[in-house]
Amino acid sequence: MGTDILTRMHAEQRVRLPKVVVSSVVRSTHQGESHGGVYLVDLESGKVEQKLDWNDPSINWEGRGADRGLRGIAFHGDLLYLAASDEIFVYDSDFKPVRSFSNRYLKHCHEIFIEGDSLFAASTGYDSVLEFDIGRGRFVRGFCVRLSEIARVRRRIGLRPRPSFWAFDPNSDQGPAPGDTTHVNNVFVEHGVVFLSGTGLGDLWAIEQGRIRRFARIPYGSHNARPFRGGVLLNHTATDRIAFVDRGGRVLRSFPLPRYDPSEMLHAALTRDVARQAFGRGLTVADEDLVIGGSSPATVTAYRFEDAEVLGSVNLTMDVRNAVHGLELWPFD
Repeated sequence: MGTDILTRMHAEQRVRLPKVVVSSVVRSTHQGESHGGVYLVDLESGKVEQKLDWNDPSINWEGRGADRGLRGIAFHGDLLYLAASDEIFVYDSDFKPVRSFSNRYLKHCHEIFIEGDSLFAASTGYDSVLEFDIGRGRFVRGFCVRLSEIARVRRRIGLRPRPSFWAFDPNSDQGPAPGDTTHVNNVFVEHGVVFLSGTGLGDLWAIEQGRIRRFARIPYGSHNARPFRGGVLLNHTATDRIAFVDRGGRVLRSFPLPRYDPSEMLHAALTRDVARQAFGRGLTVADEDLVIGGSSPATVTAYRFEDAEVLGSVNLTMDVRNAVHGLELWPFD
C-alpha cells in the first residue's frame, strides 16, 4: 500500500489536520479478493493504518456481501458503528467486534448517522431511512420516499417530481415492498430534522414532525449532501468535485478532487461504468472552514473552505477500483 502525501500550508495560518476513519469499497472484485476495508488516516502525518479488511470467505454474497464492503460510519459513546449491505456492525475503539443488528427493511445500506441515542440508516433497497433506538436496542421508525412510474418518466425529462412519502413500523410486515426508485443513500440529522438525499432525487429533503419538505435543489447524482453555512455541501460526483451550493442549486464554491496520471494507477483501463478516478464519495467537516472529502483511487483530501486551498491529501492505494465511501473524524485520540 503506497502513501502519497501532498501538503501545502500557509505558514502564517497553519492548520493542524485531524485523524479520520475511512471505509473503502473495491469495485469489480471476485470472491476471495479484498473488496474494501476500514482505515485510520492521519492527515497531518500521512500515516495510514488498515484496521479491517472485508475479505472473508464466509461472507454471504446474497446478503451483507452483495454490495462488497463496509460503507457508512458513525459513533456513539466509545463505540464505532459500521454499515454493511443489510447489517450494522458495532466495534469498540480498538476495532474489536461487539455486536451487530439488522432489520427486514435494511437492504443495500449506505450512509448512517447518529444523533443523540438514535441511529439513522439509509436503506437504498427499500427507498427508506430507518431509525434505530440505541438505548432500547430496536428499530422504531421507518420513512419511505418513493417515485411512481409516472414520476420516474418526469425525472427522465429533467423534472424534479415530488416523491410519495410515508412512515411505517419497521417491526411489522406492513412496510414498503423492496424497491430502489430514488437511490436514497444519504442521511444527515440536525436539530431533530432528518435530511435525506439520493442520486435519483435531485433535491435534499427534510423530514420534520412526520412531514417531508424540499430543503434545497441539488444536482442529480450527488452524494453526501448536507446543510452547511446556509447552503448545501455535497459531492458533485458527475463533475469530479466537492461543491457548496445555495438552496436553489447554484454552485457557490468548488473543490476539485485529486487526479493522477493514468500510468500511475492500477486497473486504469477499466471502463468508467466499472471504476474511474476522481469519483467523489465520503464527506465531513472539522469546523466551518475545514472540509474533508474522499475520492478514487482511495484518497482523502482536506480543503480550507474560504479559498478551496488543499491543506493536505493522503492516498491509500493507486488501485482505481478502490474508492472511499464512509468518512468521519476519528474521536478517540
